Amino acid sequence: MKILVCVSKTPDTTAKIAFTDNNTKFDNNGVQWIINPYDEWYALVRAIELKEADPSSVIHLVTVGTADADPIIRKALALGGDEAIRVNADSQDSYYVAAQIAQVARDGGYDLLLAGKETIDFNGASIGGMLAELLDLPYVALAARLDLAGNKATIVREIEGGEETVEAELPLVISCQKGMAEQRIPNMRGIMAARTKPLKVVEPVAADTLTSIAAFGLPPAKAGVKLVSPDNVEELVRLLHEEAKSI
Repeated sequence: MKILVCVSKTPDTTAKIAFTDNNTKFDNNGVQWIINPYDEWYALVRAIELKEADPSSVIHLVTVGTADADPIIRKALALGGDEAIRVNADSQDSYYVAAQIAQVARDGGYDLLLAGKETIDFNGASIGGMLAELLDLPYVALAARLDLAGNKATIVREIEGGEETVEAELPLVISCQKGMAEQRIPNMRGIMAARTKPLKVVEPVAADTLTSIAAFGLPPAKAGVKLVSPDNVEELVRLLHEEAKSI
């Protein structure tokens, strides 16, 4: 079985976020970059687990980005990917990114395509659905569990008030969320092996860019804490009625 896992480079969750060029571009200075956690912890690790159950399986990674994404790809290879493909393009438009990944998928003839449910920077949650549409494949979103039996996949999704179990035949596109797998840390053997694993760079295919970023904005700063004396119950009640409800 051939598995394609979508991997994206995102800022570390502790990074200080700032913008440049009149708030139209992300400021990269001093930012620590990581693999998007939904891609790494759930999509990639579940792919690795499937390969452990079936050693004949092959895991390919794909990302759309410039050369500064290579260290992130190497870490994903260290975790357990067999080889990686980087589409040499820089775009934040979901359709454009999905179109590039779809072309890689067509060329590779994959049985299973896995992606995180969203990236933690832009939170678009749109790549999986667009990818499935472009490839004319079934799509299951927000999967929390995945099991394979031959050519059939059984997927469990969390829904309002319970769970939904879906069955579908491969090939298939799935977006993954918490519950799909547990985070892993690359070991020294994996880190050393990742240095020589193939990382193929391909040029992007022609595709439309349907959206552009007009501006970024930071959320308002949090208000300071107000301390109320335990003896001043009237002031506490006033604050709860007039200010706490607007927070």
